[in-house]
Amino acid sequence: QETNHKVVFAADGLIWPDKKLADKYPVVRSGKRFLNSGGFIGYAPYINRIVQQWNLQDNDDDQLFYTKIYVDPLTREHINITLDHKCTIFQTLNGAIDEVLLKFEEGKVRARNSAYETLPVTVLGNGPTKIHLNYLGNYIPNAWTRETGCSICERRTFMKMRKSHPRVKIGVFIEQPTPFLPKFLDRLLTLDYPKEALSIFIHNNEVYHEKHIKKFWEKAKNIIRNIKIVGPEENLSQAEARNMGMDLCRQDKACEYYFSIDADVVLTNPKTLKLLIEQNRKIIAPLVTRHGKLWSNFWGALSPDGYYARSEDYVDIVQGKRVGVWNIPYMANVYLIKGQTLRSEMKENYFTRDKLDPDMAFCRNAREMGVFMYITNRHEFGRLISTANYNTSHYNNDLWQIFENPVDWKETYINPNYSKIFTDNIVEQPCPDVFWFPIFSDTACDELVEEMEHFGQWSGGKHQDSRISGGYENVPTDDIHMKQIGLDNEWLHFIREFIAPVTLKVFAGYYTKGYALLNFVVKYSPDRQRSLRPHHDSSTFTINIALNKVGEDFQGGGCKFLRYNCSIESPRKGWSFMHPGRLTHLHEGLPILNGTRYIAVSFIDP
Repeated sequence: QETNHKVVFAADGLIWPDKKLADKYPVVRSGKRFLNSGGFIGYAPYINRIVQQWNLQDNDDDQLFYTKIYVDPLTREHINITLDHKCTIFQTLNGAIDEVLLKFEEGKVRARNSAYETLPVTVLGNGPTKIHLNYLGNYIPNAWTRETGCSICERRTFMKMRKSHPRVKIGVFIEQPTPFLPKFLDRLLTLDYPKEALSIFIHNNEVYHEKHIKKFWEKAKNIIRNIKIVGPEENLSQAEARNMGMDLCRQDKACEYYFSIDADVVLTNPKTLKLLIEQNRKIIAPLVTRHGKLWSNFWGALSPDGYYARSEDYVDIVQGKRVGVWNIPYMANVYLIKGQTLRSEMKENYFTRDKLDPDMAFCRNAREMGVFMYITNRHEFGRLISTANYNTSHYNNDLWQIFENPVDWKETYINPNYSKIFTDNIVEQPCPDVFWFPIFSDTACDELVEEMEHFGQWSGGKHQDSRISGGYENVPTDDIHMKQIGLDNEWLHFIREFIAPVTLKVFAGYYTKGYALLNFVVKYSPDRQRSLRPHHDSSTFTINIALNKVGEDFQGGGCKFLRYNCSIESPRKGWSFMHPGRLTHLHEGLPILNGTRYIAVSFIDP
């Protein structure tokens, strides 16, 4: 009514499908010049006059039909047609994505055209702009607001799991050497989901991981009813393997969900499967990110060539500042798909397309099929680990992951009671200024010993030692230096991250540099080195970590501080002594009676 016209069409900044008609359009001083038939409004009799002129086929171009009517001046005036030049009613996204912003109002969200400062009530997306339309649909009109958060997250959900849980096929993909794989596999068995409703497909592309798969199989075969493993000998490409796993669910009518997970996903929430199923979406992924980084398993937008672009809300979603269920154009690494979707809209094998990576191919096919993909950050699900720079030339390669995957390294190798040093004051003092505290897990102790024995080049406890400056050791031990196995940088980082905070607690006011020239593992045995004569250490302070158990692995041994006539004869595995080095704490290694004793030692701040 305000336009004083009978029919109003949406306006576009681009002319299509026939650019030769551009000169026939009326000139406009301000606003969009060209018609977009995706949206129109008007009085029914006048719209009827327009559609009565249709004498074409059902599959002919309606955009061209309406355009020819509009550019005919007589018809335009007779019916009284205009365009919504400044997007007061209709906002077309074609060629205009950059001018459309979200306007957050109290309890609702609107689209704002920043070029004309209008608030259109209808947003139209066609062709490639449908992705941006989905993005706007995550908010408009009240799907997500700053006051209420996600108002649609509970819609369409299964409020309660039915008595018989849906059957789920889990597809596991190990496509490159991956740190901490045994823990990844173990987490599959701790999912909070009835094991009789699960079956597993594993594609392992790495010979290195076959030993881990074998151990998992021995544990899982009596827990999971059906496990299929495809190994590197099959020479399947990643796309072929992913198609195979998905097709196992597609062909099995009893398979109600397909859960795909890559080996670089650390799924810390055992309820993940239930939470995803409850959201009742055709395709949904849990948000997982690299610890401390913005890297995640989804993209909020795509560039014109179909690759990554950062959406306005990406950082807020990753950081949990906006929480909800989000329609997205790309996801990877871990996701859940309804089996019925695989048997209807997505019947084909979709991981192969042109030269695209399998995940890119799958998402592009899903978009073109009109199957929406969602990501949820309503819960904490886990994280992604880095597989970059993973060196598999060692015996226990994860020991070297302190830089690349610090959270997983800490979870695996630091004693679970370490944090109590600072909260519960569990540090003991068995001798004056000798502090005793938990530092390593049993896994760390075992793997460090295994690594040294695998290397095997024990020094033999000789005075002549080419490994040290000057080539002579006054008080030699039968040892291997961390430098010899290439662990020195990682060990020094461990000292700075985990030993330095303890130092500050027990030696108040002393700030360690966290530097040590000598870091080594000592091996005590009756036939090579039974004991160690009294000596001072060339350090400001020393750490001495027990790597195995007295009474089980060896008898005897221990440490005596002579000035205080104080001995510690029952060191605890994974616990460290910390004591001053070069002046006050003359000490000796007590004789071992049988077995083999291992300790890790660092002379810190020499």
